[in-house]
Amino acid sequence: MFSWVSKDARRKKEPELFQTVAEGLRQLYAQKLLPLEEHYRFHEFHSPALEDADFDNKPMVLLVGQYSTGKTTFIRHLIEQDFPGMRIGPEPTTDSFIAVMHGPTEGVVPGNALVVDPRRPFRKLNAFGNAFLNRFMCAQLPNPVLDSISIIDTPGILSGEKQRISRGYDFAAVLEWFAERVDRIILLFDAHKLDISDEFSEVIKALKNHEDKIRVVLNKADQIETQQLMRVYGALMWSLGKIINTPEVVRVYIGSFWSHPLLIPDNRKLFEAEEQDLFKDIQSLPRNAALRKLNDLIKRARLAKVHAYIISSLKKEMPNVFGKESKKKELVNNLGEIYQKIEREHQISPGDFPSLRKMQELLQTQDFSKFQALKPKLLDTVDDMLANDIARLMVMVRQEESLMPSQAVKGGAFDGTMNGPFGHGYGEGAGEGIDDVEWVVGKDKPTYDEIFYTLSPVNGKITGANAKKEMVKSKLPNTVLGKIWKLADVDKDGLLDDEEFALANHLIKVKLEGHELPSDLPPHLIPPSKRRHE
Repeated sequence: MFSWVSKDARRKKEPELFQTVAEGLRQLYAQKLLPLEEHYRFHEFHSPALEDADFDNKPMVLLVGQYSTGKTTFIRHLIEQDFPGMRIGPEPTTDSFIAVMHGPTEGVVPGNALVVDPRRPFRKLNAFGNAFLNRFMCAQLPNPVLDSISIIDTPGILSGEKQRISRGYDFAAVLEWFAERVDRIILLFDAHKLDISDEFSEVIKALKNHEDKIRVVLNKADQIETQQLMRVYGALMWSLGKIINTPEVVRVYIGSFWSHPLLIPDNRKLFEAEEQDLFKDIQSLPRNAALRKLNDLIKRARLAKVHAYIISSLKKEMPNVFGKESKKKELVNNLGEIYQKIEREHQISPGDFPSLRKMQELLQTQDFSKFQALKPKLLDTVDDMLANDIARLMVMVRQEESLMPSQAVKGGAFDGTMNGPFGHGYGEGAGEGIDDVEWVVGKDKPTYDEIFYTLSPVNGKITGANAKKEMVKSKLPNTVLGKIWKLADVDKDGLLDDEEFALANHLIKVKLEGHELPSDLPPHLIPPSKRRHE
């Protein structure tokens, strides 16, 4: 029955079945997106084709910054180990791209060998030529941090006269290639030299479509006083705002990311909190890796669709026989109008279009007669992928995340503050008195008792209404006071005795000092008379 329905049509109705998210992404790309890219020569204009290693590789962190901002030292701080090819100094020392990756033994793999290894996600870097490959290597070493992530160290970005010396390869294009494939981009700035050179400005602009991956680190912040640090932070935000050109503020982490003593320890707590936040961000990368790859594939598919419309529009406008060159020049010059026409006809957001100037440059060298006309079937396949297959993969991403909730970066500097007295916030706020023999609330209890006995206790307890009169004097919101009441009413009888009232006041003090309240009452805060019931 219905034998006239083609096999392709029947196959299209059946949902794709995948074992893992990585396998699903690989198949969708090869079967649905790659044909569109090849048909409209996407790889010559934007980005090389993706390979299996791009879907299977570990999360990567790209470090970018001017020379002597502490990029290599930052890696050394994270992994707590020297790596092959590492050079640190105040002058421009790292003159190569170094991929710091996990390996069974320590060693260096040169760039030319790296780009022919199918297990590594670097094969397409071959297009940048020998000048780049001679400045590219992989440092392998057994290290627990590198079990979960890989880190890319980059040459220091030059300033002044040095930036006019050619590197022999397109530095910004190489960084853009990495930016498309990494999970996190960390821009490092030195608190002492905030000037953003022309080359650095070009690099940041090259990362324009990857703002969601960018984090900024203001390094060596322990070398300046608090007042200067505030000025430096403000100047950095102003400079970045001019270059990144978005209304959103980039997340900036302030600190001193190495293992030496702090020169000016005034802001120690700030630096600890900032380092902890940055570490949490990096530690989340393995869990979010599948989601990042999915997001990048969606971005790529949208760009490929727009590219197909641009190429087919140019093909449609070309004459069959005479005046091809003059028409080509006219079309390139009027590319902005073609963009607007495509935008109106296909309801495409302006943000999905590639850079106008870059596209015009690339089109100058192309033979328009070899461009392909619009092929709706290829576009329909990609639309089907975005509408249906991606939605199913989103469900799988959440399932995979729930099956491995503990997946996080371990080892190196990440273990230093995990547990024990040097964990962030240990012995502070609600954690104060955690190691004391005496109940920590006891030292202030006489003061709280004086207030307690003015609130008309009956049988040694005060009502919620009477407790409320005193607690609202703290001016904390009712939602916070309600949580404090729940924590302080240990025996859950709707009344507070003198110990519970003292505990409530202690928790109010904790909150007023800027600390967070615990979700459950820690054992060391339980009033002594209630401990025998626990």
